[in-house]
Amino acid sequence: MTNSPDFDSVREAAHRVRRHVLDMTSRGKSSHVGSALSMTDIVTVLYGHMMTYDPADPRSANRDRFILSKGHAGAAVYATLAEFGFFDPGRLKDHYQNGSVFSGHVSHKGVPGVELSTGSLGHGLGVATGMALAARRQGKSHRVYAVLSDGECDEGSNWEAILFAAHHKLSNLTVAVDYNKIQSLAPVSETLALEPFADKWRAFGWHVEEADGHDHEALFNAFEAANIALTPGVVICHTTKGKGVSFMEDSVLWHYRNAQGQEYEDAAAELDRFAASDRRFEPDA
Repeated sequence: MTNSPDFDSVREAAHRVRRHVLDMTSRGKSSHVGSALSMTDIVTVLYGHMMTYDPADPRSANRDRFILSKGHAGAAVYATLAEFGFFDPGRLKDHYQNGSVFSGHVSHKGVPGVELSTGSLGHGLGVATGMALAARRQGKSHRVYAVLSDGECDEGSNWEAILFAAHHKLSNLTVAVDYNKIQSLAPVSETLALEPFADKWRAFGWHVEEADGHDHEALFNAFEAANIALTPGVVICHTTKGKGVSFMEDSVLWHYRNAQGQEYEDAAAELDRFAASDRRFEPDA
């Protein structure tokens, strides 16, 4: 929507998204709060700085496409879409309620701005790759972005898509990997180690950037570099699961758990302090 790096306003949006995520998952008693908090900065940087779109015309032919392959973290996407004008943030209170369009795993049905219903891991990148190839063959100028979890990089279907994208030199495709190093029940390194992760992508023919996944300037610069490469680009985003809530951070427990009672109150207070302590918002900073 904008290429102007107004980092302060997008950081503020990210803080609001985090608070929405906590409220949504707690109210609906759904899962994946840790997964959503870890990728909040990635998604808000994409919508705040990198992507071309029109919230008033979410199906515009010229829009950039965004695929959330780690669909279980859909709360962060719904909240981001609300913050960037696709619909009233007040609608988020219906998340995970009976009859709501805001399902736990992200759904495109009835939700403006969502391109694809996802949640079965390992399939989003294949779809994004197909979209990028179609755009290339049709002479379209839009880009395709996809966000993957690190755990789903265990899936062979992703590596087939990675090979395919490099073979076709799909430079209009950019992937971000939310590398928080924890998957559903254990650390990634114990489940199926990915390292040397960046070298694997390079060997498959991709342009690779690595960035602190919570540093908006670093993410912006990494996406900019990936987008001008002559090959498909990947940004490996080093993140913290549950970012912003100390007792959720780097904890396997908060893949499935939701905050209730005192845990909710404590988490909300921590997120509010996290936002208030970000001194970069101060006019003289």
